[in-house]
Amino acid sequence: MSPPVPAEVMQLNSQAVQAMASRQLGAARQLLLRALELDPKFLPGWMNLAATRRAEGDLAGAMAAVDAALKVDPMAFMALLMRASLFEAMGKRRKAANAYNIALGLTPSENKLDPATRRAVAHGLEFHARHAAELDSFLKQTLFADRVSGPSAEARRMRHFVDHLLGKRRPFRSEPTNFFYPGLPSIEFFDREYFPWLPELEAATPMIQAELAGVLDDEVAAAELEPYMQRNEDEPLEQWVELNRSARWSAYHFALYGRAYESHRRKCPFTAALLDRMPQPSIPDRSPASLFSILDPHTHIPAHNGAANIRLLCHLPLILPPDCRFRVGNETRQWRIGEAFLFDDTIEHEAWNDSDQRRAVLIFDVWHPLLSADERDFVTRAMTALDEFNAME
Repeated sequence: MSPPVPAEVMQLNSQAVQAMASRQLGAARQLLLRALELDPKFLPGWMNLAATRRAEGDLAGAMAAVDAALKVDPMAFMALLMRASLFEAMGKRRKAANAYNIALGLTPSENKLDPATRRAVAHGLEFHARHAAELDSFLKQTLFADRVSGPSAEARRMRHFVDHLLGKRRPFRSEPTNFFYPGLPSIEFFDREYFPWLPELEAATPMIQAELAGVLDDEVAAAELEPYMQRNEDEPLEQWVELNRSARWSAYHFALYGRAYESHRRKCPFTAALLDRMPQPSIPDRSPASLFSILDPHTHIPAHNGAANIRLLCHLPLILPPDCRFRVGNETRQWRIGEAFLFDDTIEHEAWNDSDQRRAVLIFDVWHPLLSADERDFVTRAMTALDEFNAME
C-alpha cells in the first residue's frame, strides 16, 4: 500500500492547478517542482507538470515529466496517452503511432473517461489507423504482391505475418480444454491437400441431404434429436447458460464418445457407410464422433475451445439459409453447400445463424493429419490407459 501523500504536497498541487487555470504557468511550474521535491512519487504532480510545460511550449520538458510519471507507474494510461501526443507534437510520427498503440490497448471503459480524454482517444485511434494504412501500402509495394498472392500455404502464412505486423490479426493458439499434444501447429482452417477424401465426401452431399430430410420429416426420428450441449448442474456453465439442454442447438448423433447410434445409422445408411470410410480416431469411450448439427434461427454458438488437438473437425453444410457464418480464430467463413472444410476446434471458434430458418451441418472428427501412425497409436494407448487408471478404486 502506498504511503499517504503529505498534506503540503496536496496543497501545493491544488494551488498549481488553480494557477494553471488562470494561465499563470510559471507559478504553476514552481509550485509543482516544490511538491515533487517533497514527494517524487506523486503521480498527479508529474502529470500536471507535463501539462504545464507543454502549455509553455517546452515539449522536451513535458516529455521528461511524463517519463518520470511512467517510472512511478509504467501502466498509467493518461501518461502513456500524453507520451504519444507529445511524440506527435514533436513530429515523430512513427514513435507517436507506436505509443498510441500501447496507450489505446489500456483504454478504460468509455464511461470512465471525461469528454477531453474521449476526444484524445478518438484522435489516437484515427492517427494510428492512418499509420497502419501507410504501413500496409508500403509493405505491399516493398514485399512484391505476387509473392503473397494465391492459395498456397506459404503465401497465406506470408499474408498473415504481414497482417500481424499491421495489427489486423491477433495470435490465436491451440488451447485444448483437456488434451494437448505438443509440436502441432496452430492452424485455423487446414488446406485441402491434407485430405484426399474430400472430393468423395463433397460429391455425396445430395445423398446425405436426402437422408437428413428423411430424419427431419419423420416424427419418430426427429424426436430423437437431442440438445447438443448437455452439462450437469454441478458443472460450470459459463457461456453455455442459454444453450445448455436447449433444443435451439440439437444433434442427431451417429457416434458419440466412441459409441455408435445404431438406429440412427440404420435410418441413414449411406451417411453411416461414408463416415466409416473417413479417417476417424477410434479411442474407446472418446471417439469417433459424428452427427447432424441443427442450429435454430437467430441462435449463436458462443466462442469456445475443443477438448483435444489430436483431431480436427470436418463441417459439410447441408441446410444453409443466408446469414450463417463460422469463425475460427481470426478467420470468419461463410459455409457453401457442397464445400467441406476442416479446422482445429481447440482454437477459439463460434457460429451464428442470423436467418429465419434452421441450419444443418454434418460434423465429424478425423485424426490430425500431421500425426504419424505411431503417434496415433501412442495417443490411443495413452488415453485408454488413463481411463483404465481412473476407473480403478
